[in-house]
Amino acid sequence: MKKLLYLILPLVLFSCSPKEVRKTDASKFIRVEGPDLIKSNGEKILIQGTNLGNWLNPEGYMFHFQDVSSYRLINEAFCEMVGPDFTAWFWQEFKKNYITQEDIKYIKQTGMNSLRIPFHYKMFTDEDYMGLTANKNGFEMIDQVVEWCRQENLYVILDMHDAPGGQTGDNIDDSYGYPWLMDSEPSKVQFCEIWKKVAQHYANDTIILGYDLLNEPIAHYFLEEYAHLNDSLEPLYKRCVDSIRTVDPNHIVLLGGAQWNGNFNVFKDSKFDDKLMYTCHRYWCDTLQTNIQDFVNFRDSVNLPIYMGETGENTNEWIAAWTRLMERNNIGWHYWPYKKMDSERGMVSIKAPENWNLIIDYTTKDRSNFTKIRAVRPDQALVKKAMIDLLENMKFANCNINKGYILALGMKP
Repeated sequence: MKKLLYLILPLVLFSCSPKEVRKTDASKFIRVEGPDLIKSNGEKILIQGTNLGNWLNPEGYMFHFQDVSSYRLINEAFCEMVGPDFTAWFWQEFKKNYITQEDIKYIKQTGMNSLRIPFHYKMFTDEDYMGLTANKNGFEMIDQVVEWCRQENLYVILDMHDAPGGQTGDNIDDSYGYPWLMDSEPSKVQFCEIWKKVAQHYANDTIILGYDLLNEPIAHYFLEEYAHLNDSLEPLYKRCVDSIRTVDPNHIVLLGGAQWNGNFNVFKDSKFDDKLMYTCHRYWCDTLQTNIQDFVNFRDSVNLPIYMGETGENTNEWIAAWTRLMERNNIGWHYWPYKKMDSERGMVSIKAPENWNLIIDYTTKDRSNFTKIRAVRPDQALVKKAMIDLLENMKFANCNINKGYILALGMKP
């Protein structure tokens, strides 16, 4: 019997040991080579694509709201009009319908080679967000789009658009009006932990081009605190990259400058990791070399790639001139956004549903106490119908293709 146990025990131990995850050959990933990005076959790739903005990070202006400008404020207004349960259902359907396989196929069909996926950190926590608390479906939602991108050979950049505590101090990070991430140790810990979790999940996925750690950190409103806030940025990046490298040695990490991804003077140790590139943003400027030269100068000084992670929101004439300017300067681009409501300033446009004006009007009213909320609340049945219609209108088959915009990008509509 003892002899039999000696024979059986190694088999039991072997069968109970953790399954080893096969690591992907490092040569299969896109890599940095001086100021260029190089694919696994040795070819250079210049990023050309779009942002899936408003999908996992709703912003008020995408719904034609003004003061109700962040997800938190949008959600609050919806809950006041139709209740929390219907609102939660709406957000879950919104995530399913806003970006579908048809959208990804079309993006590839135009000739683009990549896209950027902005996401809210709450997609990976138990905090209340977009219809869920526990059992968040962040990986489920992103995995599905990543798989569609793999089928179409579209590279993906993952962008934490809304970080714990808020990194910008404005509506775009769904925060409370200050970049608390830069001052809060618990938020910094959570920020690094979420990126480590994301990196571990995608560590072997070669369709992922890289991780864009923070979108537009430290807005320009905090001039008196620039020194303190800006000096906090690079150390936070280093700390996060250290966390990522414990689980993922291969993916590129993208770093944005302070003040809307525009100030790169904050970087003192620009090559602290051997797989870094930089990401800049610029809107609403003349299409002159002088308006891109600061990014070119920084790129040349560090001899690392820089790309325009966001730009756009302008006329087709501007889009055409700005795109050619970036490409002449070896700067790739992801235009913002892919899809908008009743707008030609994106690849496709969503038709505003009937009675959407009732919702817009409500968001402009004084709702500072419950008496005022009750007094201005619109007809719930009409609001629910408009929200349901929006869910249908946002499907790719029901959207309008903005051919002039796509042609301005140099793509095929």
